[in-house]
Amino acid sequence: MLLTWIAEVAAEPLVLELADRRAEWETNTWSLSTTEEDRSSLSVAAVVAAFELTAAAIRERIRDLGFPGVATFYVWHDEQAGQLRCSTGSVTPDALPFSGTYVACDDLGPVVECFLADGEPGSIAWSDLDDVQSVPMMTATEPEIRPFGVWVTTVGASG
Repeated sequence: MLLTWIAEVAAEPLVLELADRRAEWETNTWSLSTTEEDRSSLSVAAVVAAFELTAAAIRERIRDLGFPGVATFYVWHDEQAGQLRCSTGSVTPDALPFSGTYVACDDLGPVVECFLADGEPGSIAWSDLDDVQSVPMMTATEPEIRPFGVWVTTVGASG
């Protein structure tokens, strides 16, 4: 089912509006998940291929629309929600609308692999949490936040 949903993203409404990034985000962003059974039957290669086909179809749609600007299709694993998410925006890969730190990459495999290997999507194991009593008092510097990987591909006329 996941592969079908990924393919359907290419035909969904698409907004490229430099002056209204919120409209782009709300219209163009998709959350994709799957059942445990479906997840175990999927291969990284199949999911990557589905996203690559979707990106190619979006690239074709944007060309047919005559949109002259920069546009990027991107995919990331939202570990907290246990989902793969994808979006298209009239931004360059280094200006994606994330509030957190991310690393743009051209290899979707690790992003998909992390999603498929997530045995309990949307859950955080107790062992991954810090004991409040063992955490040192906050200092003036913020703790280091690990960047997350985002697969990016150019789909606009310029880039």
